[in-house]
Amino acid sequence: MGKKTTQTTRLAGKRVRIVTTTSASGTKVTVKAAPIEEWILQAAAVRALKALPEYAASAERVAANDNAARPSFTIAGDMNGDYRSKRAAVKASATGIAAGDPDLRVYLPNGVLRLIEYKNAEGKPTASQKIRHPLLAALGHPVEMLKVATEEEAAARTVELVSGWLAEAASVAA
Repeated sequence: MGKKTTQTTRLAGKRVRIVTTTSASGTKVTVKAAPIEEWILQAAAVRALKALPEYAASAERVAANDNAARPSFTIAGDMNGDYRSKRAAVKASATGIAAGDPDLRVYLPNGVLRLIEYKNAEGKPTASQKIRHPLLAALGHPVEMLKVATEEEAAARTVELVSGWLAEAASVAA
C-alpha cells in the first residue's frame, strides 16, 4: 500500500489540489482544480440576497416594504470555520460563538429565523456541525444545507429558498 498526500495551493493564479501517491511502483502526481472555497459561495449568496427588494438594512426599509405590501428580511453571517489564534478562540468561546453554527442567519417577519449552511461540491458537515445542527433543529430551527459548485448556483438556490420563506411569511400574515 502506498502513501498519499494532498495539498491545496495556487498554480498560475488558480486554486488547485496536488495529489502525490507513492507506492512500490513509483510516485504519481496529479493536479486538478480545487473546489471553490465555501466563503466565496456564501458571499455570492449574500450579494444576491442584498439585491432583493425585500432585503432590509434598516427599520426605515422595513416600513417602506410594509407600505409596499412586501415582507422584509435581513441577514447575518458567520465565519465559525475561519482560523483563530488561541487567544481569539478563547474570546470567541467566552462571548458565545458556538462551533458548528450555520453560515447564514435569515431573519424573517414575525420572529421567524431560518438558517443556511453552505458546502462546496466536496464539502461535508464537520464534527461540530453534526452536533450543533441537530440541536438547532430540535429547538425548532432546522438548518438548510446547500451543497453547490459555483457562485451562480449558490446565489440562485439561496434566492429561491429565501423567496419561498418570504412567500410563507406573507401567507401567514394574510
